[in-house]
Amino acid sequence: MAYPLLEIKNLSVDFITDSGKFSAIKNISFTINKGETVAIVGESGSGKTVTSLSILQLLASPPAQYRSGQILFSENGNAQTNILQLTREQLQSLRGNKISMIFQEPMTSLNPLQTCGWQIAEALQLHKGISRQQAKKITIDLFNKVSLPDSSSMLHRYPHQLSGGQKQRVMIAMAISCNPSLLIADEPTTALDVTVQKTILQLIKELQQQEQMSVMYITHDLGLVAEIADTVVVMYKGAIVEINSTKEIFTHPQHAYTKALINCRPSPALKGKRLPVISDFMQETFETNHHEVFSKSTNHSQNDSHEILKVENLKVYFTVKKSFTGKVLQQFKAIDDVSFSIKKGEVMGLVGESGCGKTTLGRTLLRLINPTSGNIFLNKKNIAHIPAGAFRKMRKDIQIIFQDPYGSLNPRITIGDAINEPMKVHHILPSQKMRKEKIVELLEKVNLKPEYFNRYPHEFSGGQRQRICIARALSLDPEFIICDESVSALDVSVQAQVLNLLSDLRRELGFTCIFISHDLGVVHYISDRIMVMKSGKIEEEGNADDIYFRPQKKYTQTLIEAVPKIKF
Repeated sequence: MAYPLLEIKNLSVDFITDSGKFSAIKNISFTINKGETVAIVGESGSGKTVTSLSILQLLASPPAQYRSGQILFSENGNAQTNILQLTREQLQSLRGNKISMIFQEPMTSLNPLQTCGWQIAEALQLHKGISRQQAKKITIDLFNKVSLPDSSSMLHRYPHQLSGGQKQRVMIAMAISCNPSLLIADEPTTALDVTVQKTILQLIKELQQQEQMSVMYITHDLGLVAEIADTVVVMYKGAIVEINSTKEIFTHPQHAYTKALINCRPSPALKGKRLPVISDFMQETFETNHHEVFSKSTNHSQNDSHEILKVENLKVYFTVKKSFTGKVLQQFKAIDDVSFSIKKGEVMGLVGESGCGKTTLGRTLLRLINPTSGNIFLNKKNIAHIPAGAFRKMRKDIQIIFQDPYGSLNPRITIGDAINEPMKVHHILPSQKMRKEKIVELLEKVNLKPEYFNRYPHEFSGGQRQRICIARALSLDPEFIICDESVSALDVSVQAQVLNLLSDLRRELGFTCIFISHDLGVVHYISDRIMVMKSGKIEEEGNADDIYFRPQKKYTQTLIEAVPKIKF
């Protein structure tokens, strides 16, 4: 009888820390057969990534300690090799060659001192023993395969010169360059918009069929799991709680945690209702609050509301090329003659592919980028071209929650000080004591404990850091908030908590919001209206239900068709 490609038997992994031993993986067992796609799902901290890093032996030991178990690899199906017993040289010939990995964070996975092309060519030369010229040719072909624009020039670009989505595609090209037997993909499409995601998934599927490659997906996108996986492994707190075929997992989930993960995902049926969260299921109180509908003030009788923001003929052009005399020869039109308005209390969803101008628009409204021309009226006052000093006093009224909460928090100051700093700058409340009381109140509002006041950003999970950023944005009592991909990197359970929180706070505080995201399911769930952007222009605008269910433009239809859906 042939052996499976990968067999994990009774694996337990501990981490030795200053505060004692922490069990990250608890006696897990599963198999991956040749040509099979296995998805591993679960919240942050459930052990998904530790499992994948254990397969490639990328965990530093210490602090990692393999308490028990085996990781058995069989490329030909005739004999098994225990990866835990391989020498350093044997592991080097295995990594990137027979077992490859697409890491979640491409910026930290790519060498900033080497060009993207050379990083792939180097791997090809090392594992395939080919010439530099051959490696260069294969690298250009790989860049074309993963839909990177101008593949020849991409060879000579450094990671910092690429967008997040482009860096992720370079990582995917590197991972598939040696035609591995097993591809481990750790959140491979988190930073990508739906159309690019569909292209990448199709590419991996084609490679899988051509090379009989197996794929192990680690993801929090259950729509993605439903489309690509043959088998689903559900992990919770380091243990496997359920393994079954994808169809059985979605149609007849057995464990309460699996049911919770499936139901936490925003769907059209849940619009206007609170999203269920993990704790509801685990405490079996789900039925008591699942159908709690948002107060009608969520939709805010907008006919009676005044316009809080009005944008007229906004243009943001970046100079690409100048003559030696300084004359502009070529410009990139990031925002090209955009006009729209938002009423008080309204949530406007903003969607579109990477590079369409979503983030540039958000930052221009905040005057983090100066407009080339056009008007931005905030409460009927034109803020487009007023001096920076005059605008500083108005900054408290318009805030942003950035995509990367870790990058937008100072690692050297406590979260209490991070929230306090803008309050001091804008003279919110007369004394430090009163400000501290308000900060504690804000922390509780975003479901964080008052004792977290003196902790540093690295001591929190991604979801907690995002909630800290929300508390900081709310500390100035803004009238207008821009959420820039603020839930895209979060697990479905944490995403549900943050979306519920934003809806609760919006109802309670009455702020207005632009919600930027590439996840159309999330945008439809939280928005009153949706704007679709393409190449710096507004392609389509309308009521959230009309855009999601009855899109008029071909581009919008393509975006919505590309959204992974659970079809069982």
